[in-house]
Amino acid sequence: MANAEHGGAAPGSTDPVTGRLGVLRAGLWLIAAVLGVRQLVAVLSAPPGERLTDLETWIGPDGVLHVSGSLYDAPDRFTGPPFAGLVLKPLARAAEQALGWGWTFGSLALVVALGVVAARALPPPVSRRTALFAAPVAISLLMLSLPVRNAFTLGQTSILPVLLVLLGCFAVRGQTASGVLIGVAAALQPTVLLFAPLLWFTGRRRAAAATGAAFAAGTGVAWLAMPRDSWTYWVHHLAGTGLAADPAATANQSLHGMLLRLGLAGPLEIALFLVLGAAVAVLGLRRSIAYARDGQLLLAVAVTGCVAVAVSPTTWQHQLLWVLLAVVGRVGAKTADRAVWPVAVVLVMTLPASAVLPQLPVLAPLRDNLVLVAVLAAACAVPFLRRTDPAFGAARPTVYTEPVPARWAWVPLLPVWRRALARPNLLLELLLIRVGYSAYQQVRIVAAGGRPRAEEHGAQVHAVERFLRIDIEHWANHAVVSVGWLRNFFDFYYTSFHFVVPLTVLAVLYVRRPADYRWARTSLGFATVLALVGFWLYPLAPPRLMPTLGFIDTVHGVQDFSQPDYGTLTAVTNQYAAMPSLHFGWSLWCGLVIVALAPKWWMKALGLVHPLFTVSAIVATGNHWVLDAVGGAVVVGAGFGLTYLLSGPRQRRPEAPSLRSATPRAAVGGHPRDADQAPRPPGR
Repeated sequence: MANAEHGGAAPGSTDPVTGRLGVLRAGLWLIAAVLGVRQLVAVLSAPPGERLTDLETWIGPDGVLHVSGSLYDAPDRFTGPPFAGLVLKPLARAAEQALGWGWTFGSLALVVALGVVAARALPPPVSRRTALFAAPVAISLLMLSLPVRNAFTLGQTSILPVLLVLLGCFAVRGQTASGVLIGVAAALQPTVLLFAPLLWFTGRRRAAAATGAAFAAGTGVAWLAMPRDSWTYWVHHLAGTGLAADPAATANQSLHGMLLRLGLAGPLEIALFLVLGAAVAVLGLRRSIAYARDGQLLLAVAVTGCVAVAVSPTTWQHQLLWVLLAVVGRVGAKTADRAVWPVAVVLVMTLPASAVLPQLPVLAPLRDNLVLVAVLAAACAVPFLRRTDPAFGAARPTVYTEPVPARWAWVPLLPVWRRALARPNLLLELLLIRVGYSAYQQVRIVAAGGRPRAEEHGAQVHAVERFLRIDIEHWANHAVVSVGWLRNFFDFYYTSFHFVVPLTVLAVLYVRRPADYRWARTSLGFATVLALVGFWLYPLAPPRLMPTLGFIDTVHGVQDFSQPDYGTLTAVTNQYAAMPSLHFGWSLWCGLVIVALAPKWWMKALGLVHPLFTVSAIVATGNHWVLDAVGGAVVVGAGFGLTYLLSGPRQRRPEAPSLRSATPRAAVGGHPRDADQAPRPPGR
């Protein structure tokens, strides 16, 4: 490891650590290349009317850059500053197909350059390992981000201002050249002019002056070339404020857009926008200046960029790249908390808001402005660590359980996967649970399969059960229907306990048994992923959707088999996700976890009641075959097995003396004190 960090192995020798790092780095670059090629294919393979739509609006045969008169008079009017139109006008003479290819490959080159420059701008101290991996990871994150994907699809220019600012701050020599690049970026995106105060108050006054001069020159040239357009943009529409077709759309993630979505309008909304914008600008710029003086210039650039997009009248999705740069900020004094901010930013910038927050009406205002919340948090609220803080370079380490010997010497397959004694960060866990469940829902929908194929599989399962003489579904279904209170009980149990019990078990483990929580949560995650594979490969019609077998759907009501979707439910979810049954699988997971960890015999007995009632409910209501429950048991067993193989046996006695000596009070499951806050024994 010393060789890996300090210059490599001696001549003629082979350092295995260096070799592994090289392989890992090559793998990361391969992932970045695959994501880049995927983005190219996604754009260039789309039909002509569905790709580079904004670019086509500008420079197509009837584009606004072709028409005589003002850029802002056409129905699909231009919304950028006149300088951007002046730069783009020469492209109108290019052939559409050649321009589409050139524009797309050029955008890819800009993203690669942006990732490389950002990686080289990381604040010290940076280990050799981080330096090796930073560039491909940065490029991969950029390729996955919604702003880059949106810019590729629309043919937008929003990547260029960000790259020009980074080049001006980190790549070019001389303050004049730096200021010119940032000034050109401001001419393309006017709120980028907020970087001038950052330069001025951090001692780069010549660069600040050059920024203002370059912005004025670009704007002046555009004014001379297109006086009518410049008057329309800068005066009539107040720097483009009124050019957007629908500034209240959720795509506009600025303070102005948020206030409009909250129902404000007119002079009150304008006044409030100006007040809030001024407050965000002052507070955000003060923070960015402080971080720049602290030696974290990349973080300062990210914070200033977040201020710029927040105070802009319109900030569309492709203009939000600044938020992704804020992942370089370090938050939290404990190692366990360091991943929360980067993970939150990556999730917000790569997934739609509906995947991060549940579709609850009460959360609609937050969901509609989720990216803006991240922007304002980065600009004004998140307490990024200073380099002078002792925790900046060395966070408080996490205390791990002692490894438990396994039956086989090759277990665990991932020795570095150790289980911590401390509770994981709650916000991070909630984010991952929500995103994981959203992915589960989407895969269920995508893997729906066709009705004929699902019914064919249903006939296969029914035939196997008849051969095995376990086809009790029809008898159980009609027996329960004839007893009203029993039917109501099973209907209620089927619809109510599927999520409540697993979440309750996870919550209790999180509070009382943190180390066991990690083990249980991981096994449940593996089981769910394996179930999704089953839904994808084997879409299966449940008994209630087999039209010739005479089942009664007690939960959903009578289904109209003459309709392709059997009613409204199949329009919003996959009704053919029956094999394996996660209703039974999750209940069995709950029962096994309770049996393994509960201290009292009656608790263990109650744990077994839940899967018993669940399997009775799914069969009696006609929602699953008996073999579906068997499949659920298989994936749960596989989930526990994978957890065992990858990370080894769980720690059965977290309060063992050897662990108490390192963390005297934190190893007790119900104590509120975190394990990594426990005092160390004297002499260490």
